[in-house]
Parts: sequence; C-alpha cells; structure tokens
Amino acid sequence: MSLKGKRILVGVTGSIAAYKSAFLVRLLIKSGAEVQVIMSASALDFITPLTLATLSKKPVLVDFQKDETGEWNNHVELGLWADLFLVAPISANTLSKFANGLCDNLLTATYLSARCPVMFAPAMDLDMYQHPSVLSNIDKLLSYGNILLDAEAGELASGLSGQGRMMEPEHILIEVEKHFSKLQDFQGKKVMITMGPTQEALDPVRFISNHSSGKMGLALAKSFLARGAEVYVISGPISLKFDQSKFHWTDVHSAKEMYEAAHKIHGLMDICVFAAAVADYAPAEVAKEKIKKNDSEQFLKLKKNVDIALELGKIKQPGQLHVGFALETEEGEKNANAKLDKKNFDLIVLNSMRESGAGFKLDTNKVHIYHSSGRSVSSEIATKSNIAELILDQIKSSSVWV
Repeated sequence: MSLKGKRILVGVTGSIAAYKSAFLVRLLIKSGAEVQVIMSASALDFITPLTLATLSKKPVLVDFQKDETGEWNNHVELGLWADLFLVAPISANTLSKFANGLCDNLLTATYLSARCPVMFAPAMDLDMYQHPSVLSNIDKLLSYGNILLDAEAGELASGLSGQGRMMEPEHILIEVEKHFSKLQDFQGKKVMITMGPTQEALDPVRFISNHSSGKMGLALAKSFLARGAEVYVISGPISLKFDQSKFHWTDVHSAKEMYEAAHKIHGLMDICVFAAAVADYAPAEVAKEKIKKNDSEQFLKLKKNVDIALELGKIKQPGQLHVGFALETEEGEKNANAKLDKKNFDLIVLNSMRESGAGFKLDTNKVHIYHSSGRSVSSEIATKSNIAELILDQIKSSSVWV
C-alpha cells in the first residue's frame, strides 16, 4: 500500500535503537508519506538530526524555540497536522512521561496535543521491559487508545537475549500500512451507537440507574470514526472526558428519550450498535416533589421500559446491520443467543460479570461474539479499544456486510 498523502510525525527518543529510526524514515518517505521528525534531547546522543533531516527532507525539531528571535515550534499545530504520531524508539523514560502526562519537552507536549492515532515502539533491555512499572505504563497507554508496536525478541545491546528490541523498521512499515488501510474500511457508512446508562427519575433529585461508564461504547465510537465512518452517538449520562465535536452527539437521560432519539435516525443508518445499558424498568409515577423519609419501608411500583433494540429490530431494513450487547451473570451463551434471535441482531457481544477484568467501569474487557450465522469468536482480556477493533472486524466479516 502507498502512504502517499499521509502526514506522519516520527518521534525519536534516547535509545541505542535510535539508529533504526533512519531506516524507518527512509521507508516511510519511499512509501510516499510526508514525515516530520521530533527528537528528544537524549536522542541526540545516538543519532544526528542531520541524518534524519536529510532523509525526511524537513528540519528536525528538538526544542520549543526555533532560534533567538523567539519563533517557536508549535506543538499544538504539530499535533493537529499529523495523520499518525509514530514514536520509535520510545525509551522507558518517555514511556513513563506519556503514561503519566508529564510534559517537559517538545516531544511530550506534542503527544499531549495530538488528536491523531499514536503508535509507540518500545526499545529497552530485557529486565527493563518486564519490570512491573514499565508494563503498567504500557497498559496505561493502551487504555488511552494508543497502539503498541510490541518489542521483538533477539540479541540486546547488553549482551542478553530476549524481548526488548525495537520492532524492525520493515515490520513497523507493515503495521503503519495496515493501520491506514483500516481507516478506509467504514468510509461512507453511517453508524449509530447507543451507550452509557439510562437514568429513570423517581423524583426531582433521585433516579434508578446502573454502573455503566460508557467506556465500551466510546471505544466503539472512536474506532468507527478512525476507520472512516460517520458516527451518531446517543449517550446516557457519562463522566468521560473527550472531544464530542467529531461525532453527531445526542445526550439523553431516560430509556424513553434514548428510544425516541434512536428511532428518529434509525432509518438513515447502515449500522446500529446497541451498547447502552438501558434500564428495563422505570418508576410508574415520578413524584413532583422530593420523596421524604417517613416510614421504615418504601414500596416502589415499576413499569416496563421500551426495549429499544427489540423495537428497532422489528423495522430493520434489508442491508442494515444491528449489533447487540449482553451482560450476563449466568448461562451467558444461552441468554445471548436467545437475544440474538429475538431482537433480530446480526451479531451480539457477550460479556460476563463473572469474568475477571470484564464488566462495568473497567478499561479492559473479555467478550464472546456470536453471529446470526452460528459462527462465534472469543477474546482474551484486552483493552476496550482493542475489543472495539475486534468487534469492527467481526462486523466486516458478517454475512450481511455490504
């Protein structure tokens, strides 16, 4: 695949593997990409800016200030310019800075400003790469949606042999090409995602709800967007921080409001993903004033809420694809497949509260995906961003994908 027209920031940090960045830049340029290199100060001890500037055909950036006139390298503009930020190699030091939001140089400031996908290729010695603090920082970066180019095994600079070598430039190029090829696979598709919890009012200050954080739904929304889709999100109340401006975003509270918003746009959608944790029941009556604590017991009469996925499944059009979610505590496969059939889903994603590392509020998940064709696939524990990618890949492999 050609990378013609793609704008790639290449970050280089202080590692013996920095010499490989010259080969990487050369490969990216040869493939048609426009490359801007940013180096950390410590990287200058391992490779000269002149080498990378010659290969990239652009001056290498190291400091905020360009010269003594006060002209500066704008990290915000750099972060907005790039289609991809590729840091290779990334040292344990810079890895820690990225993971914890430390910002003391142009490279880290640009990372915090970048709106594009970020790939990072660690390079360090065997024991360093296995240290719990390093593994924790890698997990943090993955939870932010960054993409790991995992270190390869082989002979290390220390003389030891094992995992820690920066991924070879040829292999990185393949991953970059795969990344950009994925960006096109949902181009032209309109996707609706319901996400988060619903809140069913008891009185002006209280409500019935659940523990859904919206993290899985947001990961899906980001993945669809990154792969070219036009994304419409209908979200219950969540507290996640992110840029809503890239989505067609509708905030709702109750199941009734979510249904009305979804029904309004359903007919325009190619793909509908029902990831919200919708309350099955709501109070039969909403008190006009705050309910006072008078008796030792309080009885609450509930009424059944509209089943959003069921009702929209009844009017699903030919070529439309519906994806459901099921959170179960027992007989997961049986219950998920029953919902798959009843609600006219093409795929259903099952996760269990019994699985360690899966469920509400976590950054990780473990899922089983069942297709209406009878096919199924399971994941290991992974970040919700990686689970989202798996779900999108399964949508593409569905028999109704067009």
